[in-house]
This record gives sequence, structure tokens and C-alpha cells, in this order.
Amino acid sequence: MKMKLALEWFLNPDHTPFAIGLEKGWFQDAGIDLELLQPEEHLDAPAQIADGEIDLAITEPIHLVADRAAGRPLVGFGRFLHTNGGVMVLGKSGITRPAELVGKRIQYPGAPGPGGKAIACTMARADGAECSPDDFIPVNHGFEHTKALVDDLADAATLVFYNFEVVEAQERGLEPSYFSLKSWGVPDFCQLHFIADGSRLARDEALFRRFLSVVQRGIDFIHEHPDAAWDLYKKFAKQERSDRLSDRIYQATIGCFCHDLSMSDLYWQRLVEWMLESGQIGESIDVAACFDNRFAF
Repeated sequence: MKMKLALEWFLNPDHTPFAIGLEKGWFQDAGIDLELLQPEEHLDAPAQIADGEIDLAITEPIHLVADRAAGRPLVGFGRFLHTNGGVMVLGKSGITRPAELVGKRIQYPGAPGPGGKAIACTMARADGAECSPDDFIPVNHGFEHTKALVDDLADAATLVFYNFEVVEAQERGLEPSYFSLKSWGVPDFCQLHFIADGSRLARDEALFRRFLSVVQRGIDFIHEHPDAAWDLYKKFAKQERSDRLSDRIYQATIGCFCHDLSMSDLYWQRLVEWMLESGQIGESIDVAACFDNRFAF
């Protein structure tokens, strides 16, 4: 059966389990003709799912909560990657702690929406600063976080993943530092999981279970055969040769792939509370309906 999966970003080592499953024929063996789609915009997936253009997508927990609060019948299932991340600054900025983010230009793809300002404000307050989200200047240069900082288009970038942007900046000798979400009062949503329409999940439960079993098999292969897994990714991505940066990003990503694909209701409750407190959603939502753990077991 044909399945269209929308990535959250361009193809990169975070997507190695899918490359393995496709190259080794595991999806085909499971009766799934999987197609990976790179989105034109980060948040295109909900509308595409509603219109039937795609079957499922990858997203982060913060976006799923916003979608549920907006009345979209999306359900999360199968967390497959969890990295460390937060706000990145470069040595040249002179910023050494979150309190010093107040008044600065904050780069994030959703600007001028509330997300990036809420992250920076929560961190600054946790560091003792008195501020409101309006004390930060939102700028939007897509996902070119490092470039925005290098070109002096922003002072700090959020949301960065340690295994990607921080490693990239280190490799370029830019002296990056970052303030992780979990260390400064923000629920840790640097995680990737799948979403689909709730009624579709219920109707085609067996299909989605087969899909997730292949993903889990791919994750196991990465942990057990990291070099062979990297070769399969490069073959799928038509990346004929390695370079030092891509090799470092992959090595930093290996440990981010999850053995446990479930997520607790307690985690979702804290995230919803923070998004409500910071004005990112207007009213609370049913936490139990956010994420279906049945697919993880």
C-alpha cells in the first residue's frame, strides 16, 4: 500500500531509519510502498493530512499541541528521535547566559509567532531576568540558523538540535554555545515523532503498526551496525562520499534514536501547561488524546 510520509525538514541523518528500511526492502516486505516528501514549509503537514495529500508526517511535540489546540484531529504516535537542544549563540555575540538574551534578535522559523519568544523569555526568567515576550525581537530566516548568526542577522537561534546545528557550528570554528531547554525551565520538546489523522489511525491501525515496526527495526540496525547504517543512508541520499561534517553529524545522531517509542501523559501535561502559561495556546486540551502509546508496544 502506498504511504506518503512528510519529513519535518530536508533529508538528513535524523531520517536514517527510513533510508535503511527502504534500501533493505523492509517496508516493501511489510506491504508498504513508502515515499518520503520534503516540505516546502515546516508546518505544511497538518493541511496536507487534512486534504489527503499525505498519510503521516514527522513533527515535534510543541507543534502537535498547537494543532490540537486549533481543533485539528491529529494524533501523535511513535517517538523515534530525542536530542538535546535549545538556543544557540556564537562566541562573537558576547552572550554567556540566558538573561542576556533580553532585547536581542531571536531567530526561529515561526517568527514573528509566539514560540521563539516564549522559549527565550522562559529561559531568561529562569536565569533571574525580569522580562516579557515583547522584550525579544523575532526574526525569521527559515532553518538557516547558523547562517543567520554568522551573517549578523540574529543574535541567538532557536530551536537548534545539538546533533546538527551545534556540531555544524563547532566544525566551522564558530565557538558556539547553547542553552538547553530542560536546563532553563522549558519542557524538552527536541523530539521527533509521527502524526496522522486520528480516524485514519484507527481505521488502518495494522498498517501503521507495520510501518512503525520497520522504523524500530531500522533504529536497532543503527545501534547494532552504525557503519553499515551510515553507508545505507548515503546510498539512499545519493551522497557518494562522506565529508567530515556529515560524518560528525551522523555520529552525534546515533545516540538520539529511541529504543522506547512511547511518551508519558505527564510529559504532555507539562508541555500543555507551559504553552498555556506562555500564551502559545488559548485554552487547555485533552492530554490523553495527544499521543497514542498503543503503537509503541
